[in-house]
Amino acid sequence: MTKRITDKVTWVGKIDWELQRFHGDEYSINRGSSYNSYLIRDEKVALIDTVWEPFDEEFVTNLKKEIDLDKIDFIIANHGEIDHSGALAALMREIPDTPIYCTANGEKSIKGQFHQDWNFVNVKTGDTIDLGESKLIFLEAPMLHWPDTMFCYLTGENILFSNDGFGQHYASESLFNDTVCQSELYDEAIKYYANILTPFSSFVTKKINEILGMNLPIDMICPSHGVVWRDNPTQIVEKYLEWADDYSENQITLVYDTMWDGTRKMAEAIAKGIELADPNVKIKLYNAAKTDKNDILTEVFKSKTIVVGSPTINNGLLYSIAGILEMIRGLKLKGKKAAAFGCYGWSGESIKLITAALKESKFEIINDGLRTKWVPDEDATDVCIEFGKEIAGA
Repeated sequence: MTKRITDKVTWVGKIDWELQRFHGDEYSINRGSSYNSYLIRDEKVALIDTVWEPFDEEFVTNLKKEIDLDKIDFIIANHGEIDHSGALAALMREIPDTPIYCTANGEKSIKGQFHQDWNFVNVKTGDTIDLGESKLIFLEAPMLHWPDTMFCYLTGENILFSNDGFGQHYASESLFNDTVCQSELYDEAIKYYANILTPFSSFVTKKINEILGMNLPIDMICPSHGVVWRDNPTQIVEKYLEWADDYSENQITLVYDTMWDGTRKMAEAIAKGIELADPNVKIKLYNAAKTDKNDILTEVFKSKTIVVGSPTINNGLLYSIAGILEMIRGLKLKGKKAAAFGCYGWSGESIKLITAALKESKFEIINDGLRTKWVPDEDATDVCIEFGKEIAGA
């Protein structure tokens, strides 16, 4: 299936309804995804990106139905990651001399994956390709989210091809932002930002301001995953600026794991204390061993405060909590507060370990945390409730 974007631009990508995991097992997919490739036909023809490698032959076969491959003058590789460049090898077997325009780091990435010395042309911000009536302007976007990433802008059509920027893992047959469920779309957009782009928020702000400073009219944003933004396309740009600015909502999230329900009971009592102290705050509780980790990270991203709990095992933490703390550290969050809690039987080191991990992740630590021995009784439950009130007050 292909889909007309404008008179000059056609979507020639692949919708993957069955996708459930991404980046190995690093990212969960709830609503499928798409690998967006775009064909621009002017006096010259340019192909922007390809699709993931499992669909390479299907991609080339379908592309042949759309255009004689020998008529493609330029291939634009905005990003070398395999979900974008995966069909390059199959395509280059058909048109081996076609120049591939990419950043210098993009060439390194593609060569490192395919070990082919294709006809690479390195470009920098401000370089252009003349297609006839329109031009492609290249915009380097390092660390959004790899060092090789770039965007490109099509004059005349006023389209920004933003690669991983402004995308979502969201499958839609209709392709456009105004034809899908808006709550689903923004659920996936903020999850995508929180899990993939948060560590690079300073680069996001800098790049967006750079693009806005170029005064390029934007009628459409075409990312490499998910929907094309054609209705009020800069709404997602405004959201990115908001999300990149140490974002938080009026939310407190409790993340815990438990062995014999003691830490779970603590979490529920702490949540009760938070609610008693501040009925307006949104409270979320997640068992890290049972809840999707990317969904947890999205809620952590949205929260002004997180409270993390684990019982002590072998003088340490349950591995689900150790793992989620490592993932939180990688997000490089700013402006958030945190505290630790957990029950124990014999040694009780988990609180200090969690607090140290949160401090390393640049959270403002509210207090020394709360330890409860064995399963909390009525008195200990009351202490947990008071601890929750303290968290709310902080």
